[in-house]
Amino acid sequence: MRSVWRTTSSSTCPAPGPSAVDAGLLRDVALVCLAGGVVGVSFGAIAVAGGLPVWVPVVMSLVVYAGSAQFSAVGVLLAGGGPVAAAATGLLLNTRTAAYGLAVAEHIGRGRLARLAGAHLVTDETVAFTLAQQDPARRRVAFWVSGVGLFATWNACVAAGALAGSALGDTARYGLDAAFPAVLAALVLPALREDAGVRRAALAGAAVALALAPAVPAGVPVLAALAGLFLHGRGRKESGS
Repeated sequence: MRSVWRTTSSSTCPAPGPSAVDAGLLRDVALVCLAGGVVGVSFGAIAVAGGLPVWVPVVMSLVVYAGSAQFSAVGVLLAGGGPVAAAATGLLLNTRTAAYGLAVAEHIGRGRLARLAGAHLVTDETVAFTLAQQDPARRRVAFWVSGVGLFATWNACVAAGALAGSALGDTARYGLDAAFPAVLAALVLPALREDAGVRRAALAGAAVALALAPAVPAGVPVLAALAGLFLHGRGRKESGS
């Protein structure tokens, strides 16, 4: 469920110095991990309360590791759909990570093991953290710190939610699904304020997504919103940057 790109070299890149890690990065990663953990508890509880065995959300989180795709796949299963339909839904939602993988490929590392492990950690959040940094060393650190932190937190909290099961009751009433996008929006606001090109691309992508949302299956508007990236790329090319 994660895009894996062709390895171009088997050598590993030297690790960046300790100065690449700062308190601000760790604070932001911790906030996203907290929000992701809350959603992970919700996912595990929903899956088990709906009748799935505890091991299903736990194994899915370890092997698939894709929040929105996991929610959609479990929703299909709980609605009576088969595993093929559930897998197809997850694949559709996760196709966006192919573009994400290309965006951060050079910042993960050149070794085979680094690329394989890094491909599994590519998510909306790790890409956002990575591309928000100003230099290659900080981008590499941001990817691995956020990637490992989110992976560990998500899986631990999914397991906790699955074990709690129906004891949590109806998780929808807590509004847990709003925690993750709210924190992610807060993290991208500085980039939107500082870069007019990013604002134009984001607005264009949002407009496309909103226009398509009523007419297409869930997940497709997110993919279509990537069209905003072409506007951003064109602006950078015209400005010569």
